[in-house]
Amino acid sequence: MSHPLGVSRPDLEVTDLPTPEEVFKVSKIGPKELFKYAVGPSLIALGISIGSGEWLLGPLSVGQYGFIGVGWVILVSALLQTFYNVECSRYVLATGETPVVGWGRVPPGWPLWVPLSVLIVIFAFIAGGWASSAGDGVYALIHGTPPPSGDLEPRWWAVALLVLVFVITALARRISRVLELANWVMVGSVLLALLAVDLLVVPFSQWWEGILGFITPAAPPEGITATQLGGLAGFTALASGLNWYVMGHYRDKGYGMGHRVGFISGLRGERREILASGVTFPDDERNRGLWRRWYRLLMVDMWGVFFVGAVLGMLLPTILMSHAVTMSGEKPTRENVPTFVASALGAEYGQAVFFIGLLLGVLVLFSTQLGIFEAMVRVTTDAANATSPRLRALIQGDPRRFYYPFMIVLLVIISIIIFQSLPVALVEWSANMSNLGALLYPFLLMYLNSKLPRPARPRPWHYVILVLNFLFFGFFFVNFIADFIGDPLVTF
Repeated sequence: MSHPLGVSRPDLEVTDLPTPEEVFKVSKIGPKELFKYAVGPSLIALGISIGSGEWLLGPLSVGQYGFIGVGWVILVSALLQTFYNVECSRYVLATGETPVVGWGRVPPGWPLWVPLSVLIVIFAFIAGGWASSAGDGVYALIHGTPPPSGDLEPRWWAVALLVLVFVITALARRISRVLELANWVMVGSVLLALLAVDLLVVPFSQWWEGILGFITPAAPPEGITATQLGGLAGFTALASGLNWYVMGHYRDKGYGMGHRVGFISGLRGERREILASGVTFPDDERNRGLWRRWYRLLMVDMWGVFFVGAVLGMLLPTILMSHAVTMSGEKPTRENVPTFVASALGAEYGQAVFFIGLLLGVLVLFSTQLGIFEAMVRVTTDAANATSPRLRALIQGDPRRFYYPFMIVLLVIISIIIFQSLPVALVEWSANMSNLGALLYPFLLMYLNSKLPRPARPRPWHYVILVLNFLFFGFFFVNFIADFIGDPLVTF
């Protein structure tokens, strides 16, 4: 028995959904088991999320222009992206295929969509701005002062952080699980430390100003460009139209039909194959009930962890930046924003606070680069494994034989790019390229999800939300291109 879906890819095999208890090897899923075993992919996404938007672009915009007219862009972006993440993950849960493989089922077929999608992801994220910005923080931690303009040492520290990503994945038994655990530590530490610092030093009036800015619709402030706003919108939460590149972790976690397909193991893990084509479930009473259970787990992971964490991850650094601007009487620039808050806090409260601020920045930006670097390799590996029988034969069904050599190649390329531009300029480019995805993938997703087994199909209003993603993020990308080649369509 099989389920046809789209074009140019094999039909999906049909078998029963596993139970959550079977996947996570527990007798029942209670609150303890939920957070110990089931929550996870959202943390990897959140580790990427609390990074360039939250630590660089958001604080830079708020520090220069204030909250009003900027904050609502952050909140709308976080809401739309969380809805979009759920729809991307719906496809993974229902088929066990990662989105990059699923795009190959959309007409005219995989020869267009799969290579194009890999190229867009790599083109958007290969700049390495997060590692470069974290390198600035490492330099300041070592020398006790922000790096001087033109100094290349921070770039070499950035390369060292990329090598550390390779080491982390190589030492893993199951790569997704190691990324989850690393982000439990980094994201948890960052949010708790930021909350503590904000409660200690930021006046209540600035807390209220930040919260009010998030919920107050207002025209963007005079002087801010659509490219800056587009970067903020694109990298609030995750990566707007390109968020799908992280959702494949639900397969490796074993959510839904992902349990039937396989996962990428580390060098210390057992040899694992990943099926070249996905699997789905029959429309019967048992599987309808199991689908509802898996979907509820997805909603807890996305709305209870990712959305809440993304909003806090943007609010806490931006109100701290607002306070830093008030204390210092200066505004951040693209050159000094990675270390601006730490420097302002250090001048006011002492060297110890300076180092705490730097360490937080390094953790934030490293967690982002960890997730992005690994995801670029993962997306390419999944795409190549699914579409090339010759490659599957060459690697003898073991995706690690492609994954790690490609990671080394990518490491070398990113290391070269890191030396070419300012960190924040690299990140702004990546953010606006993420908005390009919003012009394409919401419609591809609507096509795929409309053809899933009936219990897994979206409700009509879900399609409306996907169109809103297209309109909101697509506007910023079109304006970015117009600005890049001449004059922007909209100025403020």
